[in-house]
Amino acid sequence: MRRRALLGAVAGVAAVALATGAGVALSDGSSGTSGQGGGLGKVSVSGGYIPQPLLTDEAAAYVTVKNTGGGDAELTAVSTPLAAHVTLHSTTGTTMRQVTALTVPAGGTLTLGTGGDHMMLENLTHKPRVGETVTLRLHFAHATPATVTVTVPVEATTYRPDPKG
Repeated sequence: MRRRALLGAVAGVAAVALATGAGVALSDGSSGTSGQGGGLGKVSVSGGYIPQPLLTDEAAAYVTVKNTGGGDAELTAVSTPLAAHVTLHSTTGTTMRQVTALTVPAGGTLTLGTGGDHMMLENLTHKPRVGETVTLRLHFAHATPATVTVTVPVEATTYRPDPKG
């Protein structure tokens, strides 16, 4: 009798341990729905800038997003006090199209730059000047942190970052 009770208790502890382990696996995003290899993306943002716009109502913005996590992350939205709306654009060859998200691959980088994928800041509150700084709040799905706030400089219209970093 005592032996059965002990075996029952051990089985109960094992069931709780398995359930707890499954809960941890789901809470860290490794359910397999968040991209390659499961897990969450771990993002950081650098190299941001906004070329001084030629127009008074819209500007482009560029950043580099690095993902050191185990799953793909998606840049899903951007907000800034400088613009009423920010849209994401993907560029292939000479074709640009608005998209709902841009993927940052697991262990990879998403580079937003001139002639490539980028953000469009629309309905500007004012035309930013060279030397001014602008706050961008980037929102991610399947990533930690889920939101990254960066302050980027406004550069000359002809500015091109050094590709060597």
